[in-house]
Amino acid sequence: MAYDYFSSGEFASKSRRTIFYAAIALIGALYVGRLVQLQILEGEKYKSQTEAQAIKQIIKDPVRGAVYDRNGALLVHNVPAFSVSVTPSEFDISTVGFLAALCGIDETELKDKVERYRKISPVTPVKVFRDAGDSIIAVIEENREFLRGVSVTPESKRIYDYKGNSAHLFGYTREITEEQLKNVGNSYRPGDMIGMSGIESSYESFLCGKKGIEHSAVNVRGEKVASFIDGKNDTDPEDGFNLNLGIDMRLQHYVDSLMSKHRGAVVAIDPNNGEILSLISKPDYDPRLFSGHASSEAIQAIYDDTTRPMFNRATMTNYPPGSTWKMLMALACLQEGIITDNSTLFCPEWFIFGTGKFHSHGVGNLDVRRALQVSSNSFFYQLGLKLGTKRFTKYGQMFGFGERSGSDLPSGEEGKGVLPSEEYMNKRRGKNGWGEGSLVNWGIGQGEIGVTPLQMASYTATLANKGVWNQPHIVRSLTDKRAGVVRPLEYASRKLPIDEHYFDVVHDGMFAVANQPGGTAYSDLDHSGTIKLLGKTGTAQNAHGKEHSWFVCFAPREKPVIAICVMVENAGAGATVAAPIAQKVVEHYVSLLAVSPKKQIDSATINAPIASMRR
Repeated sequence: MAYDYFSSGEFASKSRRTIFYAAIALIGALYVGRLVQLQILEGEKYKSQTEAQAIKQIIKDPVRGAVYDRNGALLVHNVPAFSVSVTPSEFDISTVGFLAALCGIDETELKDKVERYRKISPVTPVKVFRDAGDSIIAVIEENREFLRGVSVTPESKRIYDYKGNSAHLFGYTREITEEQLKNVGNSYRPGDMIGMSGIESSYESFLCGKKGIEHSAVNVRGEKVASFIDGKNDTDPEDGFNLNLGIDMRLQHYVDSLMSKHRGAVVAIDPNNGEILSLISKPDYDPRLFSGHASSEAIQAIYDDTTRPMFNRATMTNYPPGSTWKMLMALACLQEGIITDNSTLFCPEWFIFGTGKFHSHGVGNLDVRRALQVSSNSFFYQLGLKLGTKRFTKYGQMFGFGERSGSDLPSGEEGKGVLPSEEYMNKRRGKNGWGEGSLVNWGIGQGEIGVTPLQMASYTATLANKGVWNQPHIVRSLTDKRAGVVRPLEYASRKLPIDEHYFDVVHDGMFAVANQPGGTAYSDLDHSGTIKLLGKTGTAQNAHGKEHSWFVCFAPREKPVIAICVMVENAGAGATVAAPIAQKVVEHYVSLLAVSPKKQIDSATINAPIASMRR
């Protein structure tokens, strides 16, 4: 029989009971103190740690801004789509083969991408497959427990909703690279789309919008089970601004069709404000290939194409302008008093300078109007010599040559061309390596001079305006959808210090080029219509093959509405190929204006203008 200490009274002595109760009180006090510490003193600290495990931030992407033409036609917009994302810290790498097979992507590439971003930002979801179809989404949902860290999230897909490509104008969007992520701050995450070229790139900060955040309670499998504190900490995404262009997409499509079999570029500008009406470069590529799930093989084929479809011939070429340069020479020499509008120069068939013998068409005693009409090389050889290097460079700079046009395309997609100067020539050839012989060539737009079609279109628009230069641009205004206002963009304008009368003289010569027998474009143009072009042909020498064909023009003479440059590579004499294209473009645009006048921005919706986008 067991001995009962309590009944015997030995354990229940007063001293033992006191010690026992004290121990119990101490233990209780410790528990209570710890609870006070956890719940009151350090409650917020542990609450936040708990929420960090139970609350998940879901990024809500904004809708990228849309693009409209000058008549309000929707050109570029978005449609709903779904992407497959992987959160590296939650993803079981052993399931990478299954996910790759499901999405039809390379397993090694998928694994490398997940591991790369695991080091960069392990808790940030990375988009690994875009534009997922219903079948892929269904399998992922059915295998959610197996595919931990894999989620399907809504996004938008970029749609280029017009005929043709116009890739060099609009550009394209593509997934942001790791290198770009280092330079864009916290606005972008791995897998985000970003403008890579064209206006998609130059207006990225306006188009992209601002992300929103949704805080959701999730279970141990990462599945959303409820909103957190009724969404009080959530922020809505802010959609990007819409772009309203000066482009007339009807004209753009027409020009595209005219250039479909050629290699070259066309740029048309509204002389009244510098708005680019059309910009085409051929060959080109389809920007739609970069939207949604982009095929790496199709994209690589574009990069590998020997015709260089990604090279923007409208803004990046560096070809001599040939005889289209002669109007500039005429204006410079008239303004400097070297010639008058009535003075004549004797123009031989062969112009002799030093040991050089230079051929000329257009011979006899010619004034400047006739010299432009017949494109007399001898006349402009002489003007080059009389003008001299410093004044040559001065007037070239007036018209914007030797520098980027200031358009709103990305600066990396527009060349400066070459405007020779003493400094340039000394650096290139040495002080004793060149002389007045260079001026002979420069007088007819040859030699070291290099230009782009965009520069030439801007130059032609300035001629049409009798010396008013307007900064060429594609986007005329932005629409702030949240505020419900249209914000016009400001662009530069300046008046060249050249007497307007001299522009009238040059206009006479340009009119004769296209409309009078003996003009270099006369026999290649259709004279049955009522629209009279003022133009100039040009043939640029090409050391690697057949000459390049130039034609610049504007119309009508009074109150011109369009100025245009056409450049066709390896097409020979300027009038043969380029001039008929330009005439068709001008006539088509004028006919469009007759049935659909230029749309005006509703002044009631205009807010303060935004500063110039000039690069």
